[in-house]
Amino acid sequence: MTSKQRAYLKGLAMTMEPVLSIGKAVITPEFTEAVSEALNARELIKINVLKNCADTPDNIAAILAERTKSQVVQVIGRKIVLYKPDKKKPKIKLPD
Repeated sequence: MTSKQRAYLKGLAMTMEPVLSIGKAVITPEFTEAVSEALNARELIKINVLKNCADTPDNIAAILAERTKSQVVQVIGRKIVLYKPDKKKPKIKLPD
């Protein structure tokens, strides 16, 4: 992903509300599945990391990206933005 594409996705994510929140349960298989389903439905999602979470947002983002085969767009504060394009019908057209 180029910096231009990442900047475009960051701009789209700014207006989004978090679709999932992660707390002290950290990353369970069920949460990973929920993230994967949300990525398949939307391609770009924002996740809120609650204050009682034991792990850092950077670590959580890396683990979720690896498990869902997505890309970390940004981690800012306690918000994570992930992107995974749809192979058949992409909803988000990235700039070249």
